[in-house]
Amino acid sequence: MIVGKLREILGDSGILVEPADLTAYRHDSVHRVDGGLVCVARPADTRQVSHVVTACRAAGVALVPRGGGTGFAGGALPLRGQDVVVLSLERMRSIRSIDTVSDVMVADAGCTLYELQRAALAANRLLGLDHGGAGSSSIGGNVATNAGGNNVVRYGMARQQVLGIEAVLADGSILGPPSVLRKSNAGYDLCSLIVGSEGTLAVVTAVALGLRPMPVAFATAVLGVESPQRALDLFRLARETLGEAVSAFELMSRPALEFHFSHTARRREPLAQPVPWLVLLEAESTSRFMDLDAAFESLLGRSMEGGLLLDGSVATSIAQRRSMWALREGIAVAMGEAAFHIVKTDTAVPVASAPEFIRRVESELERLIPGCVPIAFGHVGDGNIHLNVLPPPGMPDPEFRGRSRDLSRTVEDIALALDGTVSAEHGIGQVKRDALARMLSPTEIRIMRAIKHAFDPAGTLNPGKLFDRPTT
Repeated sequence: MIVGKLREILGDSGILVEPADLTAYRHDSVHRVDGGLVCVARPADTRQVSHVVTACRAAGVALVPRGGGTGFAGGALPLRGQDVVVLSLERMRSIRSIDTVSDVMVADAGCTLYELQRAALAANRLLGLDHGGAGSSSIGGNVATNAGGNNVVRYGMARQQVLGIEAVLADGSILGPPSVLRKSNAGYDLCSLIVGSEGTLAVVTAVALGLRPMPVAFATAVLGVESPQRALDLFRLARETLGEAVSAFELMSRPALEFHFSHTARRREPLAQPVPWLVLLEAESTSRFMDLDAAFESLLGRSMEGGLLLDGSVATSIAQRRSMWALREGIAVAMGEAAFHIVKTDTAVPVASAPEFIRRVESELERLIPGCVPIAFGHVGDGNIHLNVLPPPGMPDPEFRGRSRDLSRTVEDIALALDGTVSAEHGIGQVKRDALARMLSPTEIRIMRAIKHAFDPAGTLNPGKLFDRPTT
């Protein structure tokens, strides 16, 4: 029996079987699955991961790799109706090395993103990946889903931070140790292929991450604009004025702000008067020779003269900067805590199409469910607008949830019509398999299935994620 075999490999502390202990592994940030979970395996190192994978494959039992369990797409959850072992990397929490000459950190997959950010900071370096789930999401999960976040406009996605990985393949063999090279053209880039594969090709056990110089200056502002188009015009001007110093450009609609205020039961308007749309702009410099404040003032002056801004406020202290970011992150937190009562989406479109995307979605949602409340917010600097939907006042929750598939598909199809994507940063998992099939061509799906079969011919690793079986 697989439980007995895993107990031999991991010891009593490395396996969970009691129903009360399994509860936390049946859900992520949005979804919950009952049944189908045999046990949770909690290896302490890569060798144990290899033994667990080998044992499960021999027993014909599927494995679901799991990091922090903070995802939104059901990628780390067992499928209904299928007995699986959840493979949790939570005990693998070592930072193996930090090299400030090569600017590389090597860490176990179970480390949280926040732990790695703090370790980089202690070495006077920056890890370019950041988002609201940093404190609870694991770096392995971030890599498996190719996570995005607040600073993609400057530093890119998780894939752009990764130099190399260590991973256990479906047959138990170990790929690694992680390469720390910044240049290598030796064959296929297996690392980039595994990044973003959501645990379907291999179990990531360690990651080599590129570090960057620590910024020495920040400039942060909240700026009121009349419309998403004005926000886009402001973004263009910000890039022209500040260049690559622009590190974040976040957009928040009035309904998003109102939802945040109602959720916290406290209204703290960031500007003197409410505005239809709010931009959070941040720039940073790693050079003491760049006068970032002067460049920022020039941008704001030109923006006011050009009629782009309704109002604005510049942070003059660390506390004010944190307060501005707390507003943006507060929207995401409120959405997360109310996730079972709203429809969440994760689309992206070309940056230039963001205003048209918002316009079309708001119009179509009103046609589908009059009075529903679109909540638009997100990373307009990279085209990733989270357009979530609240029910109309008075609509029963079950009735609204019954329309969720139609609402999600509407938002996704508008994104696709604008040459966008159905998943910008949270992955496909279980919940977006149909959307992925609508987005990709039959040729692309065929190639993806062939890659899956080459890595995992028995279909042991995270079955039913990205696409349904069969994988050949």
